[in-house]
Amino acid sequence: MIKPMSPPAEQTALLLRICLVVAGLTGALGVISLALSAHSSAPALLSTAAQMLLFHAPLFLAIGVVAQIRKVPLLPFVSIFLGLGLLLFCGDLFSRVLTGQRLFPMSAPIGGMLVIASWVGLALSALRVKPK
Repeated sequence: MIKPMSPPAEQTALLLRICLVVAGLTGALGVISLALSAHSSAPALLSTAAQMLLFHAPLFLAIGVVAQIRKVPLLPFVSIFLGLGLLLFCGDLFSRVLTGQRLFPMSAPIGGMLVIASWVGLALSALRVKPK
């Protein structure tokens, strides 16, 4: 019997793999931070960091999925800026809780601006979506 030809299997996009790992780690760190905030002397800082991490973990998933099914040139930059922004913003909050010191001056505002720039970059990427 002759088998019908199946289309070649599409490779998994590298950005999807990276975003899956980052989303998992971001989500896990967010849950850990939220749990710690219930037992911390600085619950507001940990709670804010947890919310930022948990709100943005699904965005990493979405970026990865879109990278798999469409060609969007801005998505790698969006994910890098988002990751750096969360690292700076949440890193500053974690540093204040653990050491009492800021990560470095203006780290949280710079991180916040990078996160905002990531969302704007995501919106602008809609102008450059192409089929794979």
